[in-house]
Amino acid sequence: MGQSSDLLEGIGRGILHRVAIGKLAMDIDLLEGIKELVTRERIQVGVILSGIGALKKATFRNLKVLPSDLKVEKQHRLYLELEQPMEIVSLTGWIATRDDGEPEIHAHFSVSTVMDDKVVTLGGHLTDGAITSVKVVVMLGVIERSNMKADLDPRFNQFDVKF
Repeated sequence: MGQSSDLLEGIGRGILHRVAIGKLAMDIDLLEGIKELVTRERIQVGVILSGIGALKKATFRNLKVLPSDLKVEKQHRLYLELEQPMEIVSLTGWIATRDDGEPEIHAHFSVSTVMDDKVVTLGGHLTDGAITSVKVVVMLGVIERSNMKADLDPRFNQFDVKF
């Protein structure tokens, strides 16, 4: 098979050094809890390996329309807010440090819940406002000696990984 330089925009490297596990308090914002774990564990680059537990409230953010210029704004997205018991079935994403030293966390999540006496699964981008309920545990893989960081990608006007 031949190699093509058109398939990848970059390659990040590093060594999976350790795992940090945090049990989050009840009634807190899930994203803020992850940020607190990242800060306390001094994580510069990492990956969200797993997250389980329950939420009592969440906002699911998904793309409705991809604009031709690729600069996604609020009106291109659908926000679905739910306030009811939900079980986290998946939590994944990356962590990188911005030039200002602040962590950038890009995460997606899925939950199962009951709607009209049926179990349904919903997912989307993790945003502020996902409020923890019982037994939320997050596991982060800490990557050392990495060439990855977070930077504003002018093509999309959003933060993304940069190598």
